[in-house]
Amino acid sequence: DITKERAPSRTRAGIARSFQIPRPFVDMTVFENVYVGATFGGGFHGQVGYEAAIRALETTGLMHLSEKPAGQLRLLDRKRLELARALATNPRLILLDEIAGGLTEKELPPLVDLIRGLRDSGVTVVWIEHIVHALTSVVDELMCLALGRVLAIGEPHEVMRSPEVIEVYLGSTFDIGEAS
Repeated sequence: DITKERAPSRTRAGIARSFQIPRPFVDMTVFENVYVGATFGGGFHGQVGYEAAIRALETTGLMHLSEKPAGQLRLLDRKRLELARALATNPRLILLDEIAGGLTEKELPPLVDLIRGLRDSGVTVVWIEHIVHALTSVVDELMCLALGRVLAIGEPHEVMRSPEVIEVYLGSTFDIGEAS
């Protein structure tokens, strides 16, 4: 898309990311925050930027909050706003950094469903997360790291049963039957 030529190089390559701690422009509306992502992050201007912002708000379920100041959002909606800003760049690959962090068990399902929907739509999702049950309910492949070293990679439940993963994260005396 010619309108993307002034976008940052990672966005031109189809890569977007969310940040662990959402930092919206608190005095701007939700729509304005996403429009900034579309124009300055995605390189989309005018009507194209407006439409990219609207699509991202619809995808993340934030359309009804579009005129609300971002500083008034609760944490779940700030996380969705962070995701909407990234989606407004029209990525093929999205990097999620601890997007579920700080959310309650009740808040997790809608966020997990949203991420699953992105994956199912063809967007590649790379998700760094410590809330493992949220992660394993979405991902096809899991990589477990410790001190920068890959401990295991593969199907999520196989990785979780890896003796090395269990020893490093749960201790050698942990009985896998306790986790069931």
